[in-house]
Amino acid sequence: MRKKDLALEIIKRLEKEYPDTECTLDYDQAWKLLVSVRLAAQCTDARVNVVVQGLFERYPSVEALANAQVSEIEAIVKPCGLGHSKAKDINNCMKMLLETYGGKVPEDFDELMKLPGVGRKSANLIMGDVFKKPAIVTDTHCIRLVNRMGLVNRNKNPKKVEMELWKLIPPEKGNDFCHRLVDHGREICTARTKPHCDKCCLGDICKKVDL
Repeated sequence: MRKKDLALEIIKRLEKEYPDTECTLDYDQAWKLLVSVRLAAQCTDARVNVVVQGLFERYPSVEALANAQVSEIEAIVKPCGLGHSKAKDINNCMKMLLETYGGKVPEDFDELMKLPGVGRKSANLIMGDVFKKPAIVTDTHCIRLVNRMGLVNRNKNPKKVEMELWKLIPPEKGNDFCHRLVDHGREICTARTKPHCDKCCLGDICKKVDL
């Protein structure tokens, strides 16, 4: 089976298996997702969702976070790890939103990439989830699973994996496809235990490549 055909079959089966997929970070405004995705680096989404409740209660706007002391932000986000660098990035990001974009999150990939603490993964997540534009988020689940399935060949570089997937995944499917990989990676194709291949809806087409 050609990679393109394999990708389309995987998409079809995952859509059936996880019909109601969505981002697992809680947010109701674009700037809050920016904050949460920065905190999610090397931290679970579940913990981030708890921590940001206190953060947004104390700093309920872009302006409030921009004017906050980094040390005060750090004290709240410390449970997410890398507290100082994350707090500094969040503070600088909110300042740039205020000073350059009128307090609004830009609806452009390249502009998003200019924001402190925002990389390709974060920018793609914003583009896909907030603005409903084509996006491919190469997080750890995505990279592990597309290698294991045989869509890419033993490649752990996030940008290179993203570029390979753009060749295979229909643009309008990319964002939800990546969310479904997270669902599948947590439930079946796990990282910390042996994958549950006997329960996998992709068992007969997966290449089962070990990284």
